[in-house]
Amino acid sequence: MYKLYGKWDLSEIEVADLGIKRYANLEPVILPHSSGRHSRQQFNKSNLLIVERLVNNMMRGEKNTGKKQIAMRTVEEALEIINTKTKKNPVQVLIEAIANAGPREEVVRLKYGGISVPKAVDTAPQRRVDSALRYISMGASQAAFKSKRSLAECLAAELIAAANRDAKCFSINRKDAKERVAKAAR
Repeated sequence: MYKLYGKWDLSEIEVADLGIKRYANLEPVILPHSSGRHSRQQFNKSNLLIVERLVNNMMRGEKNTGKKQIAMRTVEEALEIINTKTKKNPVQVLIEAIANAGPREEVVRLKYGGISVPKAVDTAPQRRVDSALRYISMGASQAAFKSKRSLAECLAAELIAAANRDAKCFSINRKDAKERVAKAAR
């Protein structure tokens, strides 16, 4: 039986949100590093381990581009911090944070003649997961910028806050703003 980073069992994780269940891959692996095998098809990123997708999102921005080992170490430290603070499996906290931080409704612009009209649409599950991971990683990197706290501590705090639906955290705030705009465009 494989455990993530040799510590956490992925077989006991439950995805409560049925919309993202198919896109939150939890196949047991030791290290979240696929060496780009997912890039051969368009939606093959769904076959990546959800932790590796978080690692890949942590590599966004000019400072971290291409530094996967550093991003993997950061995510591992953040999972360790989550485990000590919450006494729960940190991957379960990650799944709950993704389910809570993914926007359910967005706005598209439709052109009628010369006018563009906003219209609210349901968000695809793949895009919900992508948006949630992006918001979580953006919130962690913004919290760590010019701060005494490390990126791992900020990522752990963002994941715990998103899993608890704390409105003060960046990812939940961003999701609520998107859904508010969509509600106004109905």
